[in-house]
Amino acid sequence: MACACPLIVVYSEKGESSGKNATLPAVFKAPIQLVIVNFVHTNLRKNNRQPYAVSELAEHQTSADSWGTGRAVARIHRVQGGGTDLSGQGAFGNMCQGGHMFAPTKTWHRWHCRVNTTQKRYAISSALAASEVPELPLVVEDKVEGYKKTKEAVQLLKKLKAWNDIKKVCASQRMRAGKGKMRNQRASKWDPASSIMRIMVSSRPSATSLVLLYELYGTWRKAASLKSNYNLPMHKMMNTDLSRILKSPEIQRALRAPHKKIHHSVLKKNPLKNLRIMLKLNPYAKTMCRNTILCQASNYKLRVKKLEAAAEALAAKSGKGAADKKSAESKKEKKPVDVKKLKKPAGEKSKPAEKKPTTEEKNLLLKTIKICLIP
Repeated sequence: MACACPLIVVYSEKGESSGKNATLPAVFKAPIQLVIVNFVHTNLRKNNRQPYAVSELAEHQTSADSWGTGRAVARIHRVQGGGTDLSGQGAFGNMCQGGHMFAPTKTWHRWHCRVNTTQKRYAISSALAASEVPELPLVVEDKVEGYKKTKEAVQLLKKLKAWNDIKKVCASQRMRAGKGKMRNQRASKWDPASSIMRIMVSSRPSATSLVLLYELYGTWRKAASLKSNYNLPMHKMMNTDLSRILKSPEIQRALRAPHKKIHHSVLKKNPLKNLRIMLKLNPYAKTMCRNTILCQASNYKLRVKKLEAAAEALAAKSGKGAADKKSAESKKEKKPVDVKKLKKPAGEKSKPAEKKPTTEEKNLLLKTIKICLIP
């Protein structure tokens, strides 16, 4: 709206300016809502549809009946008779060859759609406002209305240098992709929301359309005279230059200074693994840790002493047994032949022989001592 031209140049048949200007109607400054234009165009286009439906007897002209249960086949209707490949085949169902379609179309379908009058007026206002660019609307004199040949209109458009736009519109038509071409829908759909701006040619405003637009749509100060209680839609923003508005001194003077909040992210640490964090939570943890270390050290020393004493006792016991064995062997060698053994008195009991540790027990004990001595 900020860039709308207040005056429109009127051109003659020769493609030159006639020296007359026309005031731009207010409807050309209305807000452009592409969504409303697309919605209205889609729904109003449905009002031209022709009802269609398939026949009620379609694919039901076969003598078929179900075989029932007990034959290990589906309960679909099957063609009766014999002598052909068709007999016994499924019929009537939409899954069968030659069967009817699913949900056959009916002529009592809701073909037409109702659109609110205000919405239709809003769409027309948006379409007219979209054509308001420095080159459009293209206004010519009233003599153009007397043309009866197409070639005369073509010559006029060429003089006005608008024929290239007409050729561009003709070349923009594309063939629809898919099987829609078989259904009498050969051209692709034109979406008015994506290409709403089309060329607009009007006759001289002194006698025709531009003057009538004031009475049809009115202005923001005056309601439309040809319509009951209708006013032009208002813009949500009269000036869309937000950056300039926000940086203006009037707005900056009323705004408060920005308040910046500094967020410090704290790294969470495990106090069971980090001694510094543990001391913050529990200052006595250092003393407890130190006492635990000293207690473990003293226990380790006591355990080492016990193991060393056990090893010395085992070594002494094993050495004494070896010496006794050697002395017994030497006595056997020096024993005279004539000397007889002296029997012990009956009252004295013989002491039980001490059981000597085997080699496996010695090795096992030595391994145990080594394992205990390793810190």
